[in-house]
Amino acid sequence: MKTSKTAQELFRDAFESRYTWDKNFPGYSADVQLKQGQETYTGKIFIHRDLSVEVTGINDKQVEEGVFIQLWDVVTHRKPTPFEDSHPNHQFIKGSTDNTQLVSIVVKGDALDSKYKIRGKEICQVTRVKGNTAFTIDTHENLDTGEGYIATRYDAVFCDVATNEVQSILKFKDSYEKVDKYYLMINQVVEDCVDGQNTTTEFSYSNIRLLKPAIV
Repeated sequence: MKTSKTAQELFRDAFESRYTWDKNFPGYSADVQLKQGQETYTGKIFIHRDLSVEVTGINDKQVEEGVFIQLWDVVTHRKPTPFEDSHPNHQFIKGSTDNTQLVSIVVKGDALDSKYKIRGKEICQVTRVKGNTAFTIDTHENLDTGEGYIATRYDAVFCDVATNEVQSILKFKDSYEKVDKYYLMINQVVEDCVDGQNTTTEFSYSNIRLLKPAIV
């Protein structure tokens, strides 16, 4: 007799189906170009073997910080963190399932009051609360690498917790390329919508090279 999976089993399946780099990931270097409006900036980036991020050669510190934050977000999603380390002592509660088999899951014991929606083995939505702001990320398209999925088109909506008023909307479109055995980001376009005004920022990575492992 078929037994339905628990909320934790459903969430764990989706969590472990994400694409992550393996323990042998050597890191890589790349040239970066950031375009925003009429401005273009160039520099060099390194994601090292220990997954630390380095950005050099950009003559605007605020832009350099923006590239660093974008790459740190990439590293966070590619880092191979065991399920037990990411969700220690958390309880998972299954909610409703809609007619597209989208299952709602609430996480108890999470400081950010996280809620998820999962279809099959993919996380389609996450909602969290941080301070006075709630944000919801909806994933619309994924890349199936054969070794796990990567979100490639997704939106983030930020709202005031007290009023539920939308503060801003970010729309992302990501592209990846397989370099040797690893999928690495080559392009990200971010559309920032605030008070009816749209700003588009594009990150492009080229001349990507895996770093050589250190000789011990």
